[in-house]
Amino acid sequence: MTAFEVKDLSYGGFGPVTFAMREGEIVGVSGPSGCGKTRLLRALADMDPWEGTIALQGVAPATIPANHWRRRVAYVPAESQWWFDGVDEHFSHAPEDADLRALGLEPGVLGWPVARLSSGEKQRLGLLRSLMNQPAVLLLDEPTAHLDAAHTRALEALVAGRCATGMMALWVTHDPEQLTRVASRGYRMAAGGVWKEVDTWM
Repeated sequence: MTAFEVKDLSYGGFGPVTFAMREGEIVGVSGPSGCGKTRLLRALADMDPWEGTIALQGVAPATIPANHWRRRVAYVPAESQWWFDGVDEHFSHAPEDADLRALGLEPGVLGWPVARLSSGEKQRLGLLRSLMNQPAVLLLDEPTAHLDAAHTRALEALVAGRCATGMMALWVTHDPEQLTRVASRGYRMAAGGVWKEVDTWM
């Protein structure tokens, strides 16, 4: 059954984009820089202006408060945002130790100042921060751009495990090998946001 539906979506001069996702799916998106991939994710999260139709289990963004939508349809940027000095200040409650360790992080990292974090640690903690809201859809923008091979596989496994329980993920990356590992199907974007379903990434 379709759980997340997008129809004739236009945003910032890109589109139209039409697709649908079922619960538990990981759908991949690839395309050259500048073709509108990040703008697409921001539009789906209702962070940038858009036209068309977006619905999560029949509910449109305009019918619920914006912060509620963004918890349910969570955008995880390649460069996570940090507003406070301490890592723990960015979490309403501590992530499970098992989730931290699954990503190669020790629980003590929550007591660190943000300035101590590497780019890769910020990226993994940014993902956990979004997962704690139990989103229905995770919008991933180059989620392993700052990670080595081992941490990349760990993050892939964590997301796949959440999707196995019903979460959906739209996964944007330039890495065709990663999309082959994680995505059940996907789309390739071209200049202007042209959207085409593909059978293979290689």
